Amino acid sequence: MSDLDELYQRLIMDHARRPRNERSFPGTRAERQNPLCGDEVAVSVRLGAGRIAEVGAVAQGCALSRAAASLMTVAVAGRTPAEAHGLFERFRALLGGGAAEGLGDLAAFAGVAKFPVRAQCATLAWQALLEALSPAA
Repeated sequence: MSDLDELYQRLIMDHARRPRNERSFPGTRAERQNPLCGDEVAVSVRLGAGRIAEVGAVAQGCALSRAAASLMTVAVAGRTPAEAHGLFERFRALLGGGAAEGLGDLAAFAGVAKFPVRAQCATLAWQALLEALSPAA
């Protein structure tokens, strides 16, 4: 395992064990489930001045889905809904083996490309976020 792979693995495990923005609050909310593995996530979002002013995610399931929810909330805070959607598109491309440039800590999920079945775990929170943002986008 390379030093970079090890760093990414530590980052994912840190977010899985100590999720950031793990909360629910009044505002727009969306939930997603993966019936194949039992992962569940609920995303709350509040917009202000056309930007994501507050975002929270409560995820239950595997470490990958919990970490993805946590890292997603950090990555989208302060962005416009359109910017969040664009970030998701780049993230989804990464999971398919695409480039990691411009993804910051989300690049930690590059290894998922080797296990395509796990892409659903990594994108579950994003799907909920996009659903929550859809009326505002």
